[in-house]
Amino acid sequence: MRLTILNEEEIDALYGRPRFTQEARAEYFTLSAREKTALGQFHSLKSRLFFVLQLGYFKASRMFFVFGLREVEEDAAYLVETYFPEVEDDDAAIAKGTRLRQQRLILEICNYGSCDAAMQKKLHAKARQVATVYGKPVYVFRELMHSLAEQRIVAPGYSTMQDIVGGALAYEQRRLAGIAKVHVDPSASTALRRLLEDSPGLHEITKLKRDPRDFSNHEIKREVQRKEETRELYQLSQRLLPHLKISKENIAHYASLVDYYSVHRLRQLSESVVQVYLLCFIQQRHRKLHDNLIHSLLHHVRRHGDDAKAAAKELVYNFRVATNGDMPKSGQVLKFFTDASIAGSTPFEAVRRKAFAVLSAARLEAVAECLVSKAPFDETGFQWEHIDKAAQRFKVNLRPILQGVEFAASAADDPLIEAIDFVKEAARTGKALGTYKEDALPLRWIPEKMRRYLYGRDKDNRKQLLTDRYEFLLYRHLRQGVEAGDVFCSDSVRFRSMKDDLLDDRRWRNKEQLIAEAGLDILAQPIEKHLAELKEQLETRITEVNRRIATGDNEHFKIKANGRHTRWTLVYPGESEVANHDFFDQLPQADITGVLHLANRHCRFMDAFTHILGRDARKSADGPTLTACLVAWGTNMGVARMGQISDIGQQALASLSDNFLRPETLREANDRVGNAIAKLPIFRHYDIGDVLHSSSDGQKFETSVRTFNARHSPKYFGLKKGIVSYTAVANNVPINAYNIGAEDHESHFVFDVLFNNGTDIQPEIHSTDTHGTNEVNFALLHLFGYQFAPRYKDICDKVRTSLTGFNHPSHYGDAILKPARKIREHDIVREWDECKRIFVSLALKETTQSTVVRKLSAHARNNRTKRALWEYDSIHRSLYLLNYIDSPSLRQNVQKALNRGENYHQLRRSISFASFGKLRFKTEYEQDLWSECSRLIANCIIFYNASILSYLLEHKERTGQTQGADEIKKISPIAWQHINLHGRYEFQKQIDPLIVEAIIRELTELPPDREAVPAA
Repeated sequence: MRLTILNEEEIDALYGRPRFTQEARAEYFTLSAREKTALGQFHSLKSRLFFVLQLGYFKASRMFFVFGLREVEEDAAYLVETYFPEVEDDDAAIAKGTRLRQQRLILEICNYGSCDAAMQKKLHAKARQVATVYGKPVYVFRELMHSLAEQRIVAPGYSTMQDIVGGALAYEQRRLAGIAKVHVDPSASTALRRLLEDSPGLHEITKLKRDPRDFSNHEIKREVQRKEETRELYQLSQRLLPHLKISKENIAHYASLVDYYSVHRLRQLSESVVQVYLLCFIQQRHRKLHDNLIHSLLHHVRRHGDDAKAAAKELVYNFRVATNGDMPKSGQVLKFFTDASIAGSTPFEAVRRKAFAVLSAARLEAVAECLVSKAPFDETGFQWEHIDKAAQRFKVNLRPILQGVEFAASAADDPLIEAIDFVKEAARTGKALGTYKEDALPLRWIPEKMRRYLYGRDKDNRKQLLTDRYEFLLYRHLRQGVEAGDVFCSDSVRFRSMKDDLLDDRRWRNKEQLIAEAGLDILAQPIEKHLAELKEQLETRITEVNRRIATGDNEHFKIKANGRHTRWTLVYPGESEVANHDFFDQLPQADITGVLHLANRHCRFMDAFTHILGRDARKSADGPTLTACLVAWGTNMGVARMGQISDIGQQALASLSDNFLRPETLREANDRVGNAIAKLPIFRHYDIGDVLHSSSDGQKFETSVRTFNARHSPKYFGLKKGIVSYTAVANNVPINAYNIGAEDHESHFVFDVLFNNGTDIQPEIHSTDTHGTNEVNFALLHLFGYQFAPRYKDICDKVRTSLTGFNHPSHYGDAILKPARKIREHDIVREWDECKRIFVSLALKETTQSTVVRKLSAHARNNRTKRALWEYDSIHRSLYLLNYIDSPSLRQNVQKALNRGENYHQLRRSISFASFGKLRFKTEYEQDLWSECSRLIANCIIFYNASILSYLLEHKERTGQTQGADEIKKISPIAWQHINLHGRYEFQKQIDPLIVEAIIRELTELPPDREAVPAA
């Protein structure tokens, strides 16, 4: 049996004969002068007709077809009427020899070649090479088709391609197995085999798959233990995987197979192949393990630091309250010095006793200190006193993590790393830091301003280093270094060196070719020329915008004088789109099951759900059960609960969910529905300012169970924890989404969520609120063809501090909008090659873009390349700020795009209604499934609504109802009041399909007074 790569619909779309509209016939059947000359080589009218048909179909699909005239009746009729009115109505095909001769002639005209035996041999070699990059059949197939198109070769038949791809994947499996047999010694084989052996409780590999549930000491110690248990296997993977010569994507792919396969299924595979899969998994798990440990370290250091700050603030407040309460009594004590009734000969001790009777000595001392000191309470000192009390707790939390991670820095003799290694060795030997002499401890890393807090006095009043404070300050500096990217861990994914995230020197030697592959045309021109163009743009805009303000042409710019300070504000014209428009009140109630069924009929999104075993699975997902799983995950209900309240059992739901639901299949399903929405007539009427204007924002979801990635956010969760779903919305369609931590900065994911959007919906302008801005996003989005258009919370202060120019501020005189500083062009020119390396690395997806952006955005990180990138970013930010001030329509468009994101959040919240909206899923993987399922349900609802609006729009345009058509265009498809998301779920019974045409028929046949659509 041949390998299954495409479904029937995809095969037909790729290999099926084109179906032409009247416009397409005019395009593809129109003959050039050369084609007319070639047509003259055929004498019979029928052979001429077949030649033009073959030529037209080839120009449209780059493939040849065998057909009779009856099969292409409409196309043949068009050509008969246009070129060959004398052709008789005869269904007989032309002779095979004539057909082949015509095909050879068409190849010559179109400068194409056939896929002969020599070319197929090259295809086999290409397929084997592609299989080392990514072992998924459809990926290899697409790469081969792309290669054929580039070489202008006609693709062979689907069965031939199946054989080529299947053969390449089989060869790749044999190749990997052969390498594993050579490099995996018997002891390593035994260790790998032990992972799959039966044992009391869970299999070893099953234990390894489990992520920690939270940052508790028990969970973190278990992670450290797993690291030690797999250390030798990880070292083996480091030695073996380079020999395999496979890509990072393939390593991740093979590792994911271990996650998905059961132990029983893994045992059935070839032992050498399983060894490769297991080593890929070990490498991925080991690196994720380091991420988990470092995340835990950051969390605990932050928590202990925040606790110390909170305790210090409370202590300062209490001292101030007490001191203020003691002021009247202190005044009484001061009056003793002016009290005439106290004789001058009275002993001072008697006066002291009288004073202390009014106010105790300690309280009097506190008030006196408050009066004579400008900083009456040392809040930092109070923080350190709290740290002293918490010493045992932070050591228990942090020492195991320090033991489990190897940290490094760019400089070989970095003093912080020296101190970290010293503390690790002391903890390993069980020797307390207090037992070391001070000169034995590394002290170079301690900032001078902190030294006074690290020393106290011993019982002999000698200066003594407080080692608990020394250790906690070390953890705090380690946290700062990791977050800035100055301290890293090579065995991590998120926290490795910035250098490891970028293209290495060997690959960067071919920078011109890589830039061309990335499609970043701006990088191909000299930076001096590029900066000259930007200088002309920016300086012209500074002059023009200031002139329009001075002359009053910018009517929305309002200056407010407040004494010597002058501030200005902008008037924001508003045009809102409401969710749940009244129009949808007149529609019949629809079950969510029917909505998903309708969307699948039109989009075939369920075909995206392939079995996890890939080529080995022949079974497709059962439609009703798949629908039940999507609703169970998307509504936050879970398959266990769905099994209790629906007509499908929990076991069937769990089995299908495990086999078919994965983030990658769900993303593809979402992309299919998004692409279908984009093809609806109503879609481009949602353009903002005649362009596709997207936005992204985070939505907070509280977690009801302990999860490792849940974080505190007092503003949104109070004392609870939660995650953030960060979503990009374009023309009301959620085109991409990520789950991020509540403490993660949203700006780190703007480029990621936009650039990795897999739909055909490609925005031109992208907006965020202030949380989506940083020091690099303007530059990144500009380089990749997007206009970044954020909304700032305080635009006046942002312009005052961030507007830059190519001249010194004094050059601009008394301009209202005056640059705060001059752009340092030299910094950009000097480091431009490294900046280009960053841009190309992002384009080629060498790493997760958010990881690189986070490191580039870190204010604590200070190097020349980062400064150059920030300078380049400031040019584009300044251009945008000037345009934002000068254009009311731009401000309105930005606000409208952001409002659409908020409307989507309301829909998303309504879909995830179960458990009072608190997420019940325990792992990051489960949360990803929930996120993508709820987005898929939202997309299907939007598709249903947009389909109704599209049909109604076409009806009104067809019947000449111009005003009604304009009103339809203003209705948002974000609506759910007519969708039943609750109630009893019955997936297996025969449902009445939703027919959009019938709904439109009913709407358009309503009495005139009911047909009117309210304006948005």
